[in-house]
Amino acid sequence: MKSGEPVGLIVVMEEEGKRSRSHGISEAVIRAQAEAIGLPVLAAPASWAEYEDVFIRLLEQAKRMGAEVLVTGDLDMPAHGCWHEQVASRVGLLLGMPLWERDHVGTVREFIDLGFRAFVVTVNLSMGMREEDLGRPVTHAFVDELIARGIDPCGESGEFHTMVFDGPIFARPVPVRRREVVRDGEYAFLTLELDGGD
Repeated sequence: MKSGEPVGLIVVMEEEGKRSRSHGISEAVIRAQAEAIGLPVLAAPASWAEYEDVFIRLLEQAKRMGAEVLVTGDLDMPAHGCWHEQVASRVGLLLGMPLWERDHVGTVREFIDLGFRAFVVTVNLSMGMREEDLGRPVTHAFVDELIARGIDPCGESGEFHTMVFDGPIFARPVPVRRREVVRDGEYAFLTLELDGGD
Protein backbone atom coordinates (compact mmCIF):
# COMPACT_ATOMS: atom_id res chain seq x y z
CA MET A 1 0.00 0.00 0.00
CA LYS A 2 1.32 3.43 -0.96
CA SER A 3 1.06 6.33 1.47
CA GLY A 4 -2.17 8.23 0.94
CA GLU A 5 -4.05 5.34 -0.67
CA PRO A 6 -7.31 4.18 0.94
CA VAL A 7 -7.33 0.73 2.51
CA GLY A 8 -11.10 0.24 2.74
CA LEU A 9 -14.56 1.57 3.47
CA ILE A 10 -16.01 1.35 6.98
CA VAL A 11 -19.72 0.61 7.31
CA VAL A 12 -21.72 -0.06 10.48
CA MET A 13 -24.77 -2.20 9.79
CA GLU A 14 -28.05 -2.52 11.69
CA GLU A 15 -28.22 -5.26 14.33
CA GLU A 16 -29.34 -7.99 11.94
CA GLY A 17 -26.55 -7.06 9.52
CA LYS A 18 -28.82 -6.64 6.50
CA ARG A 19 -28.76 -2.85 6.03
CA SER A 20 -26.45 0.03 6.87
CA ARG A 21 -27.33 2.42 9.64
CA SER A 22 -28.69 5.84 8.55
CA HIS A 23 -28.68 5.06 4.82
CA GLY A 24 -30.53 1.73 5.00
CA ILE A 25 -28.55 0.24 2.09
CA SER A 26 -28.26 -3.54 1.79
CA GLU A 27 -24.93 -5.30 2.24
CA ALA A 28 -25.04 -6.59 -1.35
CA VAL A 29 -25.40 -3.07 -2.77
CA ILE A 30 -22.65 -1.73 -0.48
CA ARG A 31 -20.27 -4.48 -1.58
CA ALA A 32 -21.06 -3.87 -5.25
CA GLN A 33 -20.39 -0.16 -4.73
CA ALA A 34 -17.05 -0.88 -3.03
CA GLU A 35 -16.08 -3.37 -5.74
CA ALA A 36 -16.80 -0.76 -8.42
CA ILE A 37 -14.26 1.59 -6.81
CA GLY A 38 -11.79 -1.18 -5.99
CA LEU A 39 -11.89 -1.18 -2.20
CA PRO A 40 -12.77 -3.77 0.44
CA VAL A 41 -15.61 -3.19 2.90
CA LEU A 42 -14.97 -3.35 6.63
CA ALA A 43 -18.44 -3.93 8.06
CA ALA A 44 -20.03 -5.13 11.30
CA PRO A 45 -23.51 -5.00 12.83
CA ALA A 46 -24.27 -2.86 15.89
CA SER A 47 -27.11 -1.35 17.87
CA TRP A 48 -26.93 2.39 18.48
CA ALA A 49 -25.69 1.61 22.02
CA GLU A 50 -22.85 -0.53 20.61
CA TYR A 51 -22.07 1.76 17.68
CA GLU A 52 -18.93 3.41 19.06
CA ASP A 53 -17.32 0.18 20.27
CA VAL A 54 -18.00 -1.53 16.94
CA PHE A 55 -16.71 1.48 14.98
CA ILE A 56 -13.49 1.42 17.00
CA ARG A 57 -13.02 -2.30 16.27
CA LEU A 58 -13.40 -1.56 12.56
CA LEU A 59 -10.83 1.24 12.85
CA GLU A 60 -8.44 -1.19 14.54
CA GLN A 61 -8.95 -3.60 11.65
CA ALA A 62 -8.21 -0.81 9.16
CA LYS A 63 -5.06 0.11 11.07
CA ARG A 64 -3.83 -3.48 10.88
CA MET A 65 -4.31 -3.21 7.11
CA GLY A 66 -2.02 -0.15 7.06
CA ALA A 67 -4.39 2.78 7.58
CA GLU A 68 -2.90 5.89 9.13
CA VAL A 69 -5.80 8.35 8.78
CA LEU A 70 -9.57 8.14 9.24
CA VAL A 71 -11.03 10.21 6.39
CA THR A 72 -14.59 11.57 6.62
CA GLY A 73 -16.68 13.72 4.29
CA ASP A 74 -17.96 16.09 6.98
CA LEU A 75 -18.19 19.80 6.19
CA ASP A 76 -19.37 21.12 9.56
CA MET A 77 -17.70 19.01 12.23
CA PRO A 78 -15.56 20.97 14.72
CA ALA A 79 -11.85 20.96 13.93
CA HIS A 80 -10.93 19.54 17.31
CA GLY A 81 -12.72 17.42 19.88
CA CYS A 82 -15.33 15.95 17.53
CA TRP A 83 -16.48 12.33 17.84
CA HIS A 84 -14.48 11.21 14.81
CA GLU A 85 -11.28 12.68 16.26
CA GLN A 86 -11.94 10.99 19.60
CA VAL A 87 -12.42 7.51 18.15
CA ALA A 88 -9.52 7.90 15.72
CA SER A 89 -7.15 8.97 18.51
CA ARG A 90 -8.18 5.96 20.63
CA VAL A 91 -6.88 3.73 17.86
CA GLY A 92 -3.83 5.83 17.05
CA LEU A 93 -5.10 7.23 13.76
CA LEU A 94 -5.09 10.80 12.52
CA LEU A 95 -8.32 12.44 11.31
CA GLY A 96 -8.63 13.82 7.81
CA MET A 97 -11.59 16.01 6.79
CA PRO A 98 -10.80 17.26 3.26
CA LEU A 99 -14.20 18.98 2.88
CA TRP A 100 -14.18 20.67 6.30
CA GLU A 101 -15.56 24.24 6.25
CA ARG A 102 -16.06 24.22 2.48
CA ASP A 103 -19.02 26.06 1.03
CA HIS A 104 -21.95 23.64 0.90
CA VAL A 105 -23.49 24.80 -2.37
CA GLY A 106 -20.12 25.01 -4.10
CA THR A 107 -19.15 21.55 -2.87
CA VAL A 108 -22.27 19.77 -4.11
CA ARG A 109 -22.12 21.60 -7.46
CA GLU A 110 -18.48 20.56 -7.88
CA PHE A 111 -19.49 16.97 -7.06
CA ILE A 112 -22.06 17.09 -9.87
CA ASP A 113 -19.70 18.79 -12.33
CA LEU A 114 -17.00 16.17 -11.72
CA GLY A 115 -19.41 13.56 -13.04
CA PHE A 116 -20.49 11.83 -9.85
CA ARG A 117 -24.04 10.48 -9.89
CA ALA A 118 -26.12 9.98 -6.76
CA PHE A 119 -29.72 9.83 -5.68
CA VAL A 120 -31.61 10.28 -2.41
CA VAL A 121 -32.08 7.10 -0.34
CA THR A 122 -33.13 8.45 3.09
CA VAL A 123 -35.16 11.50 4.10
CA ASN A 124 -35.96 13.06 7.46
CA LEU A 125 -39.61 14.05 7.10
CA SER A 126 -39.40 16.42 10.09
CA MET A 127 -36.75 18.58 8.35
CA GLY A 128 -38.54 19.65 5.19
CA MET A 129 -37.86 16.56 3.11
CA ARG A 130 -40.67 14.59 1.50
CA GLU A 131 -41.21 10.94 0.73
CA GLU A 132 -41.39 11.93 -2.96
CA ASP A 133 -37.74 13.07 -2.72
CA LEU A 134 -36.62 9.45 -2.40
CA GLY A 135 -34.93 8.26 -5.57
CA ARG A 136 -34.43 11.76 -6.94
CA PRO A 137 -31.04 12.30 -8.60
CA VAL A 138 -28.67 14.91 -7.25
CA THR A 139 -28.63 17.48 -10.06
CA HIS A 140 -28.17 21.23 -10.26
CA ALA A 141 -31.95 21.60 -10.57
CA PHE A 142 -32.48 19.54 -7.40
CA VAL A 143 -29.88 21.64 -5.58
CA ASP A 144 -31.74 24.81 -6.64
CA GLU A 145 -35.01 23.33 -5.39
CA LEU A 146 -33.53 22.33 -2.02
CA ILE A 147 -32.14 25.83 -1.52
CA ALA A 148 -35.54 27.33 -2.38
CA ARG A 149 -37.12 25.00 0.20
CA GLY A 150 -34.62 26.14 2.85
CA ILE A 151 -32.81 22.80 2.97
CA ASP A 152 -29.03 22.37 3.06
CA PRO A 153 -28.17 20.82 -0.35
CA CYS A 154 -25.47 18.72 1.34
CA GLY A 155 -27.85 17.41 4.01
CA GLU A 156 -25.26 18.14 6.70
CA SER A 157 -27.83 18.30 9.49
CA GLY A 158 -29.28 14.91 8.59
CA GLU A 159 -32.03 16.17 6.30
CA PHE A 160 -31.29 13.39 3.81
CA HIS A 161 -28.73 10.81 2.74
CA THR A 162 -27.70 9.78 -0.75
CA MET A 163 -26.06 6.85 -2.48
CA VAL A 164 -23.35 7.47 -5.08
CA PHE A 165 -23.64 4.88 -7.83
CA ASP A 166 -21.30 6.20 -10.53
CA GLY A 167 -18.49 8.68 -11.09
CA PRO A 168 -14.84 9.15 -12.04
CA ILE A 169 -13.56 6.71 -9.40
CA PHE A 170 -16.02 3.96 -10.41
CA ALA A 171 -14.96 1.24 -12.85
CA ARG A 172 -18.65 0.88 -13.74
CA PRO A 173 -22.02 2.12 -12.46
CA VAL A 174 -23.61 0.15 -9.63
CA PRO A 175 -26.78 -1.42 -11.06
CA VAL A 176 -29.59 -1.00 -8.55
CA ARG A 177 -33.31 -1.51 -8.71
CA ARG A 178 -35.53 0.72 -6.58
CA ARG A 179 -38.05 -1.13 -4.46
CA GLU A 180 -40.50 -0.15 -1.74
CA VAL A 181 -40.33 2.79 0.66
CA VAL A 182 -40.01 1.93 4.36
CA ARG A 183 -41.09 4.33 7.09
CA ASP A 184 -39.45 4.42 10.52
CA GLY A 185 -40.73 7.28 12.68
CA GLU A 186 -39.73 10.57 11.06
CA TYR A 187 -37.53 8.80 8.51
CA ALA A 188 -38.33 7.20 5.17
CA PHE A 189 -35.93 4.86 3.35
CA LEU A 190 -35.84 3.78 -0.28
CA THR A 191 -35.17 0.04 -0.44
CA LEU A 192 -32.66 -0.96 -3.12
CA GLU A 193 -31.53 -4.26 -4.54
CA LEU A 194 -28.85 -5.17 -7.05
CA ASP A 195 -30.24 -5.29 -10.57
CA GLY A 196 -29.05 -8.50 -12.16
CA GLY A 197 -30.50 -7.48 -15.51
CA ASP A 198 -33.36 -9.97 -15.44
